[in-house]
Amino acid sequence: MMDFLIEQIKQITGITLTDAQVQQFQRYEDLLLEWNQRINLTAIRDVPAIRIRHFLDSLTCWLVMKDSPVSKVIDVGTGAGFPGIPLKIAFPDMQMTLVESTGKKARCCQFVVDELRLERVTVLAARAEEIAHQPTHREGYDWALARAVALMPSLVEYLLPFVRIGGSVLAQKGNAATRETSGAQKAIHTLGGSLVQIKPVQLPDVLEEHNLIWIRKIAETPSNYPRAAGLPLKKPIQ
Repeated sequence: MMDFLIEQIKQITGITLTDAQVQQFQRYEDLLLEWNQRINLTAIRDVPAIRIRHFLDSLTCWLVMKDSPVSKVIDVGTGAGFPGIPLKIAFPDMQMTLVESTGKKARCCQFVVDELRLERVTVLAARAEEIAHQPTHREGYDWALARAVALMPSLVEYLLPFVRIGGSVLAQKGNAATRETSGAQKAIHTLGGSLVQIKPVQLPDVLEEHNLIWIRKIAETPSNYPRAAGLPLKKPIQ
């Protein structure tokens, strides 16, 4: 079954994994199964779904990221490490920051990072609204990523403040991608972004739509964004 995943990764994303990277994915899978027995880490708990809906789905981000600088990446609301950890395994030279406000999930990510001996990875148990105002993180990243975190008008307020001008935001979304993005145009413009592309992705044996929403940062984000914790969700920019 792992051979099937390796082939699908190469066929769909163009990524060829080394034996060592395959072993890291196998260990990551084992850790997810172990942690899910103790805490409610992820709703996806069976091996085939972990491989396709977590690992492969995360690596499809490369379809958009591959033609731009990717030296410094932040994954906001990473949960159990998606899409950030699979991308870090596949591209070890990336400097990766994982942001997760739920402490138990952040601890899991740190455990995985340590267990897999991933270097140049920072795990932050914090809210994006707070750390996006810190000089260390504000407008310093090539890419800001998120999967299943919030609706687009709120999500871009979390992500765009992290990205340097010329950098990009990538949101992984389902069948509501076009509608959500249309409703987020004012927020995107206000925060200094410009929509580049909504790219559909087909995963094997998965009926639901998967889309990659690519937004480029073309202007500085106003200093008052993101607003205080909770406000982007409660009162999205309209």
